[in-house]
Amino acid sequence: MHLTAPAGRRTGIHDTDGMAVASFVLGLLGLLVLNVFLGPTAIVLASLALWRGTHRRGRALLGLGLGIADLLVLVAFMQADGTMSWSL
Repeated sequence: MHLTAPAGRRTGIHDTDGMAVASFVLGLLGLLVLNVFLGPTAIVLASLALWRGTHRRGRALLGLGLGIADLLVLVAFMQADGTMSWSL
């Protein structure tokens, strides 16, 4: 019975691919709702995925860009509304 992964198989790369996809999805959702939470989360996940060497580099970069866009949208709405948050 083996309790560890075989030496020839790299399991960490799948984790980084998942982080890249999650950052893209969270960044995309953050444009619509909860951008104050989802934007920074997308930025952190994308940065970790890129730092760890994901195969899905494009998705990680999109997630990073969307996370930054989330925060920019939040700032634009805050400036337009004149408050620390925005509502419809």
